[in-house]
Amino acid sequence: MKCLLSICHKEISYNLFILAIAVYFGTVLNIPLWLAFYEILSKLERVNVGFVISLPIFIIAALNIIFQAFAWPYISRIFFGILTLISAITAYASYQYGVIFDYGMIENTFETNSSEALSFLSFSGFMAFFVLGIIPCCIIFFVKIKKQSFFGKFIMYKIISVIVSIMVIVLIASFFYKDYVSVGRNNKYINRVINPSYVYTGIKYIDETYFTKPIAYQKIGLDAKLVTTATSNGKPTLFVFVLGETARAQNYQANGYPRPTNQYTQSDNMISFKNVTSCGTATAVSVPCLYSAMDRNNYNKQVAYNQDNFIDILHRAGISMLWKENDGGDKGVGARIRKTTLKRDVHNPLCDGESCFDMALLNNFDQEVAQMKGSKFITLHIMGSHGPTYYKRYPKDHTFFTPDCQRADIENCTKEQIVNSYDNTILYTDYVISQLIQKLKGYSDKYNTALFYISDHGESLGEGGLYLHGTPYSLAPKYQTTVPMMMWFSKSFTQDRGLNLTCLEHIANNAKRGDYSQDNVFSSMLGIMNVKTSVYKPQQDIFRQCRIN
Repeated sequence: MKCLLSICHKEISYNLFILAIAVYFGTVLNIPLWLAFYEILSKLERVNVGFVISLPIFIIAALNIIFQAFAWPYISRIFFGILTLISAITAYASYQYGVIFDYGMIENTFETNSSEALSFLSFSGFMAFFVLGIIPCCIIFFVKIKKQSFFGKFIMYKIISVIVSIMVIVLIASFFYKDYVSVGRNNKYINRVINPSYVYTGIKYIDETYFTKPIAYQKIGLDAKLVTTATSNGKPTLFVFVLGETARAQNYQANGYPRPTNQYTQSDNMISFKNVTSCGTATAVSVPCLYSAMDRNNYNKQVAYNQDNFIDILHRAGISMLWKENDGGDKGVGARIRKTTLKRDVHNPLCDGESCFDMALLNNFDQEVAQMKGSKFITLHIMGSHGPTYYKRYPKDHTFFTPDCQRADIENCTKEQIVNSYDNTILYTDYVISQLIQKLKGYSDKYNTALFYISDHGESLGEGGLYLHGTPYSLAPKYQTTVPMMMWFSKSFTQDRGLNLTCLEHIANNAKRGDYSQDNVFSSMLGIMNVKTSVYKPQQDIFRQCRIN
């Protein structure tokens, strides 16, 4: 504390104040960047020592130039104080979980609800925030800065500081230009690791989300209509679409995982596609993309939010729709149909005031089905395996794999504990699905029943130093981009649709990575629900080749 007070009592020049901030950002708050450079350079056969030494100097000089643009009396302390606090959080997240704050992660951060945000709180996180953010912020606010007698002199010193920094960068470039170009071209993600590069991305997101005029809403599939097939038995359909959260395909027993994570649905003859890829690595991208008519390669957020998705088209064709939410939001997908959100009331034995176990989605299921007319399509958006508080996704009496990780700062748990907790979430999801199937079996005399389950994206559990999800797609490991896709059909449903399950199972078992993805969902849902429309793409319907009609 005495050391802190002595620093604050010293009077320094404005330029030294900004340079000190640039040094702090360039070294301490960019530790994740230096770790990334270490990993890159350690793989090279030869490394120029001078190039390595120049890296922090280059970053500090560049930051000094940028920071000088925001260094003005009356605003600089507030600006750099806030910047330091936010950057401390991003530095910690990048260091502990391998998070890269690109556009997708910024979008995911802004759209995270309070319950999800609170799940990231931990003692180690608070201490890191205190040391990296609050203490430096206090120094920024209380350190004494020399007052310039003339404004012209103040400007002159700023210009000199910028010129010197430019000269340093030019000098470094003259010696190591080839090294910088080589590393930059081969590791294009590296600029997104620099702290605080998130500022530019954040401004871009805010501008596009809140200040850019939205495009006109476009209705598609206006010709959609239900058709009757030759095999029709005349019964209406009851279809349940389970939208998963953060489940990765690699931890599914049905996909070859050695642990019994699908023991509840084993006897239900579910069909599992093993190599399905996601549209994104975060909910904010994957969910609207999955439901849209667009593919991952041409996905556009503005279009997705302002265009009909397959739910809208099914609804237009005369199918009764219901969306039940337990994961913090539908990302606009269910905006035009009936939607209910679970109340996280502490009086509900399946809720704790902050979140609910997914079994709560089955409450009032029978009443809700009774209130719907004709053929019915119900979406259940589950909490699934949302981290880092995996242990909060399953009740204590469903703790099958032990020891599990009973804390939010999963980096302080062992690898075994993390995997056990995560596998418990997969097993609990399997239990919820098995209970849904039992309910659907009870409706077999009245409806053609079916269930379809797919997760929005996967999850990293420490492989390669990465945790959670949201890594830029081009860099993301397969654990974040490979998702489970499973389905169950009643006997009357398969007969009504002319669906050959042996054929479908053969396709599922022999599919290679890249054969099927979330791009297939749009047309597959239109097809299996017998909705005819011009926007249907038969080549993307996974059921088409296994149907008689």
